[in-house]
Amino acid sequence: MKRFAAFIALALPMNGQAHAQETAEAAWERIYAVTSHPRCANCHVGASGRPAWDDLGYGATRLHGMNVVAGDSRIGAETVPCRTCHIGAAGPNDVPHAAPQLDDAWRLPPVELEWYGKSSAQICALLRDPERNDGFSPAELVEHVRSSAFVAYGFAPGGGRNPAPGSVETLARDLEIWAAGGMPCASE
Repeated sequence: MKRFAAFIALALPMNGQAHAQETAEAAWERIYAVTSHPRCANCHVGASGRPAWDDLGYGATRLHGMNVVAGDSRIGAETVPCRTCHIGAAGPNDVPHAAPQLDDAWRLPPVELEWYGKSSAQICALLRDPERNDGFSPAELVEHVRSSAFVAYGFAPGGGRNPAPGSVETLARDLEIWAAGGMPCASE
């Protein structure tokens, strides 16, 4: 009986650890569903500086209209600034195909945060690395998700636009679960 009790005592932490890992992996899958969704990935573009309009209800997959290139500035200062069409003030965003409104200065994320066309493993490795994720610790990444007007817009773009799956709070909670579970990537 003592041997059985010792076995159970040893097995329980491993099962709990395996469950936590499984939960962290499930959280990552939901995080990837958001980061790879066109509402998010279309602006998380690399050095090309060309945001996309893929799968957002505008018809065929294509690059952002007006030949927009964000350039090194990431705000389009070299060509057509984002603020030319995108409104830097809070608004209802209820008119389809109208210029989106957001209470922040419109810009693309840094080049290092390229998600567009990236695999689960590539985005996972990027988010785990503060050298490539804009210097965020896991806790700072969660805070960014909860406080960013851009993230909030992604989940509630209005005007018949396709939102990212889930919600700000669901993504923040998944990031916390993923971090607590050791930030596993699907390929590990």
